[in-house]
Amino acid sequence: MIIVLITTLDLKIFSPREPIGILILSLGLIFSGMIFYIIYAVSTNKESLEDKKIRTKKETLQKEKIGKLFPKKK
Repeated sequence: MIIVLITTLDLKIFSPREPIGILILSLGLIFSGMIFYIIYAVSTNKESLEDKKIRTKKETLQKEKIGKLFPKKK
């Protein structure tokens, strides 16, 4: 049974020395690298520039609202 599958499918084209095998290995390495980078980026909690701008804008609005509620008396 196995011998029949090997001869009919010609699995040699998927070996690491053939072009399709090299392509599969390289795509696997790229995909694995991307996954590890995503895990690293999420675990270090890096903010994008847009997130920083939005956060600072919210903080300034909050400070302005607090300043309006509690004005400084002179």
